[in-house]
Amino acid sequence: MIAAVDLGSNSFHMVVARLQHGQIVIVDRLREMVRLASGLDKRAMLTEASQEAALACLRRFGERLREMHADRVRVVGTNTLRKARNSRFFLNAAEEALEHPVEIISGMEEARLIYLGVAHHTPGRGMSTLVIDIGGGSTELIIGDSEEPKYLESLFMGCVGWSSRHFSNGKINRKRFARARLAARLELQPVVERFRSIGWRQAIGSSGTIRVAERIARSMDLVDAGLTVEAMETIIDRMIEAGSVRDLNLPGLTEQRAPVFAGGMAILVETMSALGIERLHISDGALREGLLYDMLGRLQHEDARDRTIRAMQGRYNVDTEQADRVEQTALHLLREVRKGWNLKGGLYRRYLHWASQLHEVGLDIAHAKYHEHGGYLVENAYLPGFASFDQRVLAILIGHHRRKIDDLCIDDVSDEWQARIPRLLALFRLSVLFNRSRSSVALPDIEFKAAKSRLTLQFPRHWLAENPLTKADLEQEIEWLRVLDVRLLLKSAD
Repeated sequence: MIAAVDLGSNSFHMVVARLQHGQIVIVDRLREMVRLASGLDKRAMLTEASQEAALACLRRFGERLREMHADRVRVVGTNTLRKARNSRFFLNAAEEALEHPVEIISGMEEARLIYLGVAHHTPGRGMSTLVIDIGGGSTELIIGDSEEPKYLESLFMGCVGWSSRHFSNGKINRKRFARARLAARLELQPVVERFRSIGWRQAIGSSGTIRVAERIARSMDLVDAGLTVEAMETIIDRMIEAGSVRDLNLPGLTEQRAPVFAGGMAILVETMSALGIERLHISDGALREGLLYDMLGRLQHEDARDRTIRAMQGRYNVDTEQADRVEQTALHLLREVRKGWNLKGGLYRRYLHWASQLHEVGLDIAHAKYHEHGGYLVENAYLPGFASFDQRVLAILIGHHRRKIDDLCIDDVSDEWQARIPRLLALFRLSVLFNRSRSSVALPDIEFKAAKSRLTLQFPRHWLAENPLTKADLEQEIEWLRVLDVRLLLKSAD
């Protein structure tokens, strides 16, 4: 049993599935309209009331996850949790309610996962496809072939934010719609030509706004299936005639959806108009289904993160033999100290694996401060498959793997990670140090022991004296690691 939880800006979704013969079979779905984006105040802080409403929903989700004994669960947060300045405190409570960690993903990663979910629910796979998803806080546009996206964008407009900004107090009139549509056109303007130049053969919509709009259009006999601009203009005219959210009387529009529908419609009609979409087809696949298929790929050794690492190595001409040497040393060090430093579990192995494979990407820019260049690239590039926190940890490891250590700036992470990141970094720095000569000769039999803040290295007799350069590097490292609250001790066997 696997499960995916999508903490969207408008709704929270959970889907539980069973893996049968390598295929995903959905066994349960839950959805609650939380409107988390409405809980952001002017300081970009989540209000207490919005947090409590969201946590109440997550406690119900957590209960279902426990009942169904899900073996693997992925939980992701999107636009609102990317923006909220106090999201850390909410995330701690959310993880307690769900009993699973929450990943905050970038807009581009959100777009990739949406496309993956749509691709698996679309007939005629392999055809060039444009996907549009209008969420509560952002709108994702993706062009792809088969299951691979070719071009992705995440725009800062969503049905909750647009409704709050342009249709405050629930009033709906022609002037407000014109203003909301103009704002959407301005947001779309920088990306439209790029999308139109790439082109597509079919256009598919995947969000709640789009599905509800099609349901209304069909009920009004405006379309047989899908959506057209003409149908949406007719629906918008009906909304303007109503004059307010309270008086909306559209077939298929629920009371919950009504307060955010006007904003979503303004975004949708302008997106279709700007891109010249004649008919928008509808898909049931979305972000949570994409999460399931991404998990399936990881289980079947088709991890998108591995493809990302290989692509970045190729782009920045990484010496993969050196990367493998550093990784081998890093994983050996981790095995030796994982009990003493409480670094058990596959996540720490993965961080050291990824960091080893990418630690020299900055060399393609300049040798001077190449570690800093590498850290910047990894933190700010779009890395398909990686959560924002994963990228940050990798950026810290890569950006500080040599030379004097500056402030790691990790005060905003949990106490658990404030303790573990410095220890991972100490292991990684030593792994790079021991392979500085870029030699394929195996390291000697060094004994590593870790306890509390102490890391002891015991070398074979005379080895340090016979390797003065490494000894000098290690003695300098003793000073530099003190910033991490790590006491490095060097000993020689009797």
